[in-house]
Amino acid sequence: MKPLKLGLLLLATSVSFSTYAYAESAEEKGLRISTEAKQKDLGWNDSQAEMEMLLKNQHGETSVRQMRIKSMEQENDGDKSLTIFDSPHDVKGTAFLSFSHPTSNDEQWLYLPALKRVKRISSRNKSGSFMGSEFSFEDLTSFEIEKYDYKYIKDEEFNNLDCYVVEQYPRDKYSGYKRRIVWIDKAELRTQKTDFYDRKDSLLKTLTFSDYKKYLDKFWRASKLEMINHQSGKSTLLTWKNYRFQEGLDEADFNKNALKRAR
Repeated sequence: MKPLKLGLLLLATSVSFSTYAYAESAEEKGLRISTEAKQKDLGWNDSQAEMEMLLKNQHGETSVRQMRIKSMEQENDGDKSLTIFDSPHDVKGTAFLSFSHPTSNDEQWLYLPALKRVKRISSRNKSGSFMGSEFSFEDLTSFEIEKYDYKYIKDEEFNNLDCYVVEQYPRDKYSGYKRRIVWIDKAELRTQKTDFYDRKDSLLKTLTFSDYKKYLDKFWRASKLEMINHQSGKSTLLTWKNYRFQEGLDEADFNKNALKRAR
């Protein structure tokens, strides 16, 4: 072989090996996309909103609950949130406090006014239904990168949006899910849909996000979240309104005493 051709062949081989060596794996790409989506939603400090929960059973019968939500970011930790039920009468005054943590067990408490006591939610019971809805206690914690392993699956369109599709595998052995598949739109890195697979790897639930609105010229929030349970035929629709940000909430608004003060 002529020296020139040999040199070109060696150069091409070198470039090929170099490209392969630095190619992003599916796991790395899934982690990167999820991290970028998380980073884009940092800095809102605290927020308050009102929410309606519409429960629908397998026969189409419905019931409605009204709630208020307070949330606060934590530096180098997960978010804190407090949910207060205002109606109907049988759940009025019920309050739910949640502390998310990236690497340790989340902490959650439920105040039941009829019993006048605070109940701690065990990590082993996090897959249980939240107040009869299709959302579990696990679903109500903030998304933290360290809680999952990741794998990029494909690009796919959803609701006329070009999306990344990423698989997320919970690291917590008490998680009610074996995996989640998440659709994240490329334009704004917002979650558009999540499929939840149970521990037997059967499709359990699908959560869709819609009617996104932008706040403080930066932070996107979906006004509607619908969770459909494919195994039971039940669904829960959450409708959010009156978002307010940076209202000056502090630690005193998120402790067990705040549960009992909730009105």
